[in-house]
Amino acid sequence: MHFVKKILIVAIVGGALFFLLSYHFIVVGRGVKLLKKSSLTLQYTIFSVKGKTNEAILSVDELREDGIGDLLVELGMMSEKEKERLEAKYDEEQD
Repeated sequence: MHFVKKILIVAIVGGALFFLLSYHFIVVGRGVKLLKKSSLTLQYTIFSVKGKTNEAILSVDELREDGIGDLLVELGMMSEKEKERLEAKYDEEQD
């Protein structure tokens, strides 16, 4: 019975770690939005948009590539036109 409990605990901890590696937790006001990561990593697992400009948020390559611009548009924090302008700016800088 102890072996089964250990296996269950390892499975739960492994599942929780996999979940943390798979999603960005974007803190918006008092809420949290999930944003799927493009690769398993702990970078920017928890990210708050409080006090940050849209330009500062979209300057983070990992978040921009994973679609935080679409999330900001969906939340009404920026327009589609502004998102496209900022994404083009940072994509141009990468080249």
